[in-house]
Amino acid sequence: MNHDSYTDEYIAGILGRARTIAMVGASATSNRPSYFAMKYLLGKGYRVIPVNPGLAGQEILGQPVFAALADVPPPVDIVDIFRSSAAALEVTRDAIRCKDELGIKIVWMQLGVRNGEAAAEAEAAGLLVVMNRCPKIEYGRLSGEIGWAGVNAGGISSKRPLLSGRGVQSHALPGKR
Repeated sequence: MNHDSYTDEYIAGILGRARTIAMVGASATSNRPSYFAMKYLLGKGYRVIPVNPGLAGQEILGQPVFAALADVPPPVDIVDIFRSSAAALEVTRDAIRCKDELGIKIVWMQLGVRNGEAAAEAEAAGLLVVMNRCPKIEYGRLSGEIGWAGVNAGGISSKRPLLSGRGVQSHALPGKR
């Protein structure tokens, strides 16, 4: 797969089917990107499980923090990597080791995180891969919600957005169960 670009259908399919995200590298610091990505995804109905060995046993946004991916209770659909590109390989290998036990289907590397070796190993193990993207941003872009902030999502449509039932500015992805 070409990891320089993804179709909207590929990303929307992943976000629409997923229920649980293990966020490796989650931070309890409220101004860190992982914190507000986690907060946003929780607000969209995802179960987000923070993984951070330095915070294990504590809570982030009311969710218990686990030391390692292997400690997380199943099921997990997406392993979201908020670590460096170099660290992504070991996290991906952990995801591959835990994929059957946890039900992992996707390895998602955050903005600025790219590791071709990790992607190749994940795909060889039957996992889908997304690199250099943020699920929070992609959800907002694909649902049309990001337009409420004045961001150009790259498309013009007269089609009404699908609302989530949480208010006029809370859009949902088509197909999200």
